[in-house]
Amino acid sequence: MNVSRRVFVAGSFAALALSGCMVIPLAPDGTPIYPAVATYPYPAVTTVPYRAPTYVPASPVTGASGAPIPSVLQARLYPSNEIASRTGMLSGTVTNMMTGKGQFQLDLAGELLSGEATRVPGNDRAGVASAYGSRGTFMNCEYKMTTPYQGTGTCHVSTGALYQVHIGA
Repeated sequence: MNVSRRVFVAGSFAALALSGCMVIPLAPDGTPIYPAVATYPYPAVTTVPYRAPTYVPASPVTGASGAPIPSVLQARLYPSNEIASRTGMLSGTVTNMMTGKGQFQLDLAGELLSGEATRVPGNDRAGVASAYGSRGTFMNCEYKMTTPYQGTGTCHVSTGALYQVHIGA
């Protein structure tokens, strides 16, 4: 008796839970048909020729005030020559202000280099970054973004060190 009561309650619960489901008939273009009886002719459906996807920069995310919200990207610099291999891999950040400019910072052998990154006019993918430290060390980088949040490039340090830079995740 107790088992059949549980089966009945479980079955009732399942029937109650599924009773809210409806089937809505759709026209070939995906619009719902009301009433459920089909009426002809259906609205005309047009097709658009295929175009290969192109890189389109993402629109900036905005906050409550309408101003773009900056995005912080990690930058990893890998040695490309003997001089750079003495200090090894470097890590820094690029704060994308979503205005075509950003702030660039990294630690090079105990010296904090900071500067800015700017997109090249007329090319939403390419950019340059420059940083300067308190001991006079400076770095110049060129990069290309493959997405708004990922890219690669090269960096030249005033010491003669060369690095390959990876930006983003």
